[in-house]
Amino acid sequence: MKGWQYLLSGIVLIALVIQLVPGELPSTEINNPGDLIESGIVSIEVAGLLRTSCYDCHSNETKFPWYSYVAPFSWLVAKDVKDARKELNFSVWQDYDMVEKLKKLDDISIEVREGEMPMPIYTAIHTSAKLSDAQRQLIVQWAEDAMDIVVEEDEESGPEEG
Repeated sequence: MKGWQYLLSGIVLIALVIQLVPGELPSTEINNPGDLIESGIVSIEVAGLLRTSCYDCHSNETKFPWYSYVAPFSWLVAKDVKDARKELNFSVWQDYDMVEKLKKLDDISIEVREGEMPMPIYTAIHTSAKLSDAQRQLIVQWAEDAMDIVVEEDEESGPEEG
């Protein structure tokens, strides 16, 4: 019996010690004037879906759940959010040039259509982020339509003087 007590004590001690290992969650910002939703190319319905299923990882508006403050989960959450924002950050949408926007919209269309996004590990914990087939189709159709809007906006803005 003593062996189990030592093992359990060791596990508890390790769990406590790893809490001291620094893990910095990415910063959050609620006021994002360059946000995709502020751009006017997103319907209210699609905006709601994006906020519910995408924004925790792909924006500066991340709402970190309680477990994201507990190691080792905090390390995983921090890495996932940093990687997701690097790939696509809706909060800085207006900073992307036309080619980047088109690439990101194409990626959204493919990833959502194929069920790769939102990630299954995320929707297993955040069940409200899970998309129905109809919701997936709505986002895919929006992304494909938005590509035309992005091109039109670029053409209207004309060449930049430099």
